[in-house]
Amino acid sequence: MAEDTLFSKIIRREIPADIVYEDELSLAFKDINPQAPVHLLIIPKQAIATVNDVNEDNAHLVGHLYVVASKLASQYGFAKDGYRLVMNCNEDGGQTVYHLHLHLLAGKAMGWPPYTDKKKV
Repeated sequence: MAEDTLFSKIIRREIPADIVYEDELSLAFKDINPQAPVHLLIIPKQAIATVNDVNEDNAHLVGHLYVVASKLASQYGFAKDGYRLVMNCNEDGGQTVYHLHLHLLAGKAMGWPPYTDKKKV
């Protein structure tokens, strides 16, 4: 069984969140520490800890998160201008909550690369 996370508690309404979308498979809410004018988190209701835990049985949920992102981009009016979708994996990837989630960032032009470091891998 997956670890009980902050996102599990949001799904169960044990802690508040500014929810902007919900269906039978997913939930989307505003990030409490936004990194862009629009910063939403889209999560599956089924607990999947990391991208490494995606498999044939739950892969459809990841695709569904992207469908929801597209719907929200249209609903919020930034689909044409553009937006960024990010899914972090584990500590070095920037993941802090171990419940799979898709960051939807919009409302400003995004630069690339998002982070530069002189150290090469």
